[in-house]
Order: sequence, then structure tokens, then C-alpha cells
Amino acid sequence: MTKPQTTKPESAPANAYHWYTPRLFFATLLSPFNTACCWLQQMVFGRKVTRAVIQHPPLFIIGHWRSGTTFLHELLVLDPRYTWASTYDCFAPNHFLITGWLLPKLLWCLLPSRRPMDNVAAGWDRPQEDEFALMNMGIPTPYLAMAFPNDPPDGQNYLDMSGLGETEVRRWKQGLMQFMQRLNYRDRRRIILKSPPHTGRIKTLLEMFPDAQFIHIVRDPMVLFPSTMRLWNSLYESQALQAPPYSRMREHVFESFERMYRAFESQRQLIPAGQFCEVRYEDLAQDPLGLLKTIYEQLNLGDFEAALPHIRPFVESSKEYKTNRYLPDAETQAEIARRWGDYARRYGYELAPASNQ
Repeated sequence: MTKPQTTKPESAPANAYHWYTPRLFFATLLSPFNTACCWLQQMVFGRKVTRAVIQHPPLFIIGHWRSGTTFLHELLVLDPRYTWASTYDCFAPNHFLITGWLLPKLLWCLLPSRRPMDNVAAGWDRPQEDEFALMNMGIPTPYLAMAFPNDPPDGQNYLDMSGLGETEVRRWKQGLMQFMQRLNYRDRRRIILKSPPHTGRIKTLLEMFPDAQFIHIVRDPMVLFPSTMRLWNSLYESQALQAPPYSRMREHVFESFERMYRAFESQRQLIPAGQFCEVRYEDLAQDPLGLLKTIYEQLNLGDFEAALPHIRPFVESSKEYKTNRYLPDAETQAEIARRWGDYARRYGYELAPASNQ
């Protein structure tokens, strides 16, 4: 076991308001291409996509960032009875139906082989968050802050769908539905989606899909906080068009968590019986196959034994993976206990220093 590292204090870099010109130029250069491909896909597949009925209610994996949603997603999509959104689908949501067969092969060099925040394998064909698809479709989202961290667009209301007008909510619903219809046109199997921001959108998602099912995963908040800090720092460094203001990051992480879980706890009772399952990351990490079997039984997802041959090899290959551990300093631990204490108590976590397990 490796010794936990203490998180470094935040400080704004000297060039905190410097624009990343190469990224800005590259994004501008790609814009006309993406627009042309979008028009072409709409011409070729538009009516066919709209007419294709989504026959199976989606399965949503929810939970705070760094709570294990990615690992759970990658396990579940190994079941051949399900389909999902890939990284390419989410970064080219308006034209993946016409370019997905070619561009991922040509653009392999644009993605690292491992995610910088946790060393998990990356690739165009790996499962991805549909929140990125919404962002790339021009739908407001908290993720827009990644591109413009110094003056972020007002997307935080979309973390819990509060303070929005009917037109804004309808546009958001239409965006998600369009993306899912495209996925459904390509593959009629049941769709599994994973997006942490959906945690605070239960009411909205049930309005769209009354029979949708949800798997909620939780994790020790003493681990969540430093891991989420590392996530946002790495994403801002790799995706921002401006040098990010690191001095704002700490409060952003605390406030986003609180807002997300205020909405979730007030809406979770809306989920009908048989459509909700709750698990802990620690249990998933200790016994992935055992926990998956429990999920299948609680949500009636079908015969787990049929999925086992497809899932077991991935679990075996993941046994040597070690998560990064960053131990918060004493002041941060006290603030976590004060601000996230209700979450810890509700889900059975002791508010003690994060251990190196």
C-alpha cells in the first residue's frame, strides 16, 4: 500500500487569466466541420431517428463524482443485453451516426491512454458520461465551466434543474431525448447512462421516463473531497480555454455537492418501488461480482449468470488497480465533517480521517 499524499494548498497561477490560444484555435477550426456533419446527419437520419421508438426504459447510474460511477458503468455495460454512450458518441453527439465508423480511428492520438485523474483506461470506444454530449450539443450544463473557468456560463442551475423556466427545462429535455434517440436508432438494446449531475435531476428524468431505473452509489466523503478536487484540477488543466482560477475550486466542490444532494434527498421518494437500488463504493471495490448480483436481483435486470462470463474477465484484470489516495489536511477534514456530515451519517460513514485502504 502506498502512503496517502496530503492535498496541496490551492493557489492561482501567475497567468490565471491567460487564454490557451492553441486550444481556442483548434476548437474554432473544428466548428465548421462539426456543423456540416450535423447537417448531413440530420438530412440522412433525422426522420428515421425521430421515428425510432425507445422501447426500453433507461437505467441511470447516479452519484457524486469520484464515487465509483465509472467503475460501475464499465461493469454493467459488459452485459451484451445493454448499450451505452461511448466517448466518441458524447464528444460528437450531433454526427456520430455518420462519422463514428471512421473518425475515432483517425483521431486516436487526441486521447491519452489513461485518464489523468485516476489512471483508468481511456479511449473513444469506452463508456462515457452523457453530460458531455449535452454540453457538445449546446445544452446548458455545469460542465461549461471547464472551458471558461474564469467567467463560467451560468450552468449551475442545471445541476438540480432549479430556478429554470419552462422553456429552459423543455430545451434540456429535448436535448437529452435527441441524444438518446440517436443511441437507440443505432442500437435498440436497453440504454445504460451514467452522469453524476443526473443525481439532482430525479424529478425531471422521471417526467421523461416514468419507468426508468436508478442505481445510486455513495462513497466515504473524506475520500470524495480530495478525489473530486483532483478530478476538476486535471479536467481544467486539460480542457480549459483559460488558465483556471484554482483559488475558487475548493468552494465550488463543497457547494456543488451540497446542491446536488439537497435535490436528490428531496426527490428520491419520487422513484417507484423496484426502480431504485443503492450501493456503496467500498462494497463494490471489495466484491464487484457479489454486489452486481445484488443489483441484478433488486432491479430485476435479468439472469446475472448469463452476464457473468462477459463481466468476470474485466473484474479479474482490474484486481491490481490501485486508487489514488489523497489525505485531506486537518482543516479540510473539519470542513468536510461540518458541511457533508448529513451525507456521511445517512450512508453510514464515520467522520474520521481517510484511511489508506
